[in-house]
Amino acid sequence: MIKDITIANETITPNDREIAALREHFPACFKDDGSFDIERFKEYLGNKINLTHEGYELRFLGKNYARFLASLETTTVVMPDEAHNVLPENVNSDNVYISGDNLDGLKHLLKSYAGKVKCVYIDPPYNTGSDGFVYNDSFDFTAAGLAERLSIDEEQTQRILDLTKRGSASHSAWLMFMYPRLLLARNLLSEDGVIFISIDDNEQGNLKLICDDVFGEENFVSQLVWEKKKKGSYLANGITNIKEYVLVYSKKKSLFNGLVGETNSETETYPCVNASNRRDVRVIPAGIQSKYRKKNFTMKSGEVISDTTMNLVLLSDLIIIDGVLAQELTIEGNWRYGQEAMAEYAKNREIYITQDLYLRRIVNKPRSKGLKDLLLRVGDEAESNGYSYDFDFSNLQSGGWGSNEDADEEQRLLFGEQSLMSYPKPVLLIMKIIATVQKEGMIVCDFFSGSATTAEAVLRSNVAGKKHKFIMVQLPENMDERLEIVTGDDKIQVEKVIKFLNSVNRQHTLDQIGIERIKRAAKKIKDDNPDTTADLGFKHFTLVEPPQDTLDKLEEFDPDENKFVGSDLLSKFGKNAVLATWLVRDGYGLTTPALETDFAGYKAHYIGKHLYLIDKDLSNDAIMAIVERFETDGEFNPENVVMFGYSFTWTERETLQTNLKRFKNTEKNLHVNFDIRY
Repeated sequence: MIKDITIANETITPNDREIAALREHFPACFKDDGSFDIERFKEYLGNKINLTHEGYELRFLGKNYARFLASLETTTVVMPDEAHNVLPENVNSDNVYISGDNLDGLKHLLKSYAGKVKCVYIDPPYNTGSDGFVYNDSFDFTAAGLAERLSIDEEQTQRILDLTKRGSASHSAWLMFMYPRLLLARNLLSEDGVIFISIDDNEQGNLKLICDDVFGEENFVSQLVWEKKKKGSYLANGITNIKEYVLVYSKKKSLFNGLVGETNSETETYPCVNASNRRDVRVIPAGIQSKYRKKNFTMKSGEVISDTTMNLVLLSDLIIIDGVLAQELTIEGNWRYGQEAMAEYAKNREIYITQDLYLRRIVNKPRSKGLKDLLLRVGDEAESNGYSYDFDFSNLQSGGWGSNEDADEEQRLLFGEQSLMSYPKPVLLIMKIIATVQKEGMIVCDFFSGSATTAEAVLRSNVAGKKHKFIMVQLPENMDERLEIVTGDDKIQVEKVIKFLNSVNRQHTLDQIGIERIKRAAKKIKDDNPDTTADLGFKHFTLVEPPQDTLDKLEEFDPDENKFVGSDLLSKFGKNAVLATWLVRDGYGLTTPALETDFAGYKAHYIGKHLYLIDKDLSNDAIMAIVERFETDGEFNPENVVMFGYSFTWTERETLQTNLKRFKNTEKNLHVNFDIRY
């Protein structure tokens, strides 16, 4: 556990994640001494890829340090909010809210959710000089020690440490802050996943370059433009900026099937699309009809249709007789609907071919690819389910996309204040972004959760018939400490937040605003839709760093001396915190409970392939009960017995292992792996 991670972190280097990936997929390219054979690696690549010696990247102070931070394992413990999580509206919820540093949060999430998150939206600090951003990742590295780990000189290392210790808001500090989080976020995305990142002019150029680095320039989808207000301030004496951006990157662009930034309206322009890019709405009549040059035409199996546009290859002959498709059209290729959908359209004869050999789908309604159309469909479904907002969205600023003013109004309606948070995003904007992904039942993650606008957007979308789940992460920034360092309007804003938190009897931390918002939004949604079955609850967890005295005790612990410090550790966090940390580490996520199981009075927890033993005092009767359960219950087959090392004597561990080893040579033929965690 914590001790194991601390020991492992001592050997971590910035490129460990990349080396591990190479070892997994190209083990033959590593020599006996551990060195990497680049020439053999080139042979594996063959002529499938063009190698180049040219290079282009954004370089900044601390880039290797940022990669190093992404490779380190977190030593934080996942503490469930037990009183909150057992409430009727939360006990079966699949939504998650994490109070903690998002760097730690992402590392925990990757254990269970890697490759499972379809949509990420984040609104990180913009580093404008007035948004309160300072670099706040604090690690106790010495200049000499860090220089050795990063393979750089101590002078450069000291410059990096200066950035981290003085709370710098420089461009390098911002990039060093964002880079490891984006690296981890990429691994969180599914293969067809997409990330949306809000940003303004101040760091937009730098963000684009590090995203090209992290996600690959080829996976850039679009840069959307959001009109945050109709006109600039009348107090401004120069050019005022009324727009911000949303950068869009996919994990693999070839698999991403979202429709972003297009419109087919003759009369309306959307804020993310230039007016010159409008297209006419077309209705294609149902029925198969050839648009070929010749009345009768044949294409043989294997021929390519529109290679430069859609790259579709026929799997069977295409025969046109008297202008009609004469046999089933079976295709393969790479189109916006994906292979499975295209095969279904072909089967249902919903595809036609144009005169210039373009393949098109036949639809019975206007063919529109705009973001607004996608959300209107959500709105139509919502209206049929009785869903409504509490104020009129038909008159929203910025052409129906929401504005800063609208976001302030949303907060006023929820909190009774004009606005508790600075520069919030409107719910409608996030709903439209989520709608572009065109996927039901997906996980939506926001690890800069702020006032939890994204969580509310997910809940409101679900009332419209979607079945999304959210994962929010927010740093529990101490508002009392912030009050001491801010001035002017920022001070007034923080005072307003503290006053509100006092009124609802909550701690003075920023995450409590998000938690309160989700609860209030859920109540409003439920009041408006009493018959809804949407998941409007959430489970809450807090990431806690062990205090130094506990770490010292763990460091000094010697399992061979049979000294119990487990009770000390459990008293700090509780048994459920250890269990929750292990469950997410072992891939079970944060919302799947383990079954408490009684073995002659000893309480263990069982789920999937794992049996967890945490409490001390494992008696002989309990050991025999575990063995008997293996023998008599055909459904009880945990392959891993995980033991909290501080709670057990050597005799207890050895007795259990000896008794369970014999199942390998029995009819059950079960090999039980013992995992002692410290």
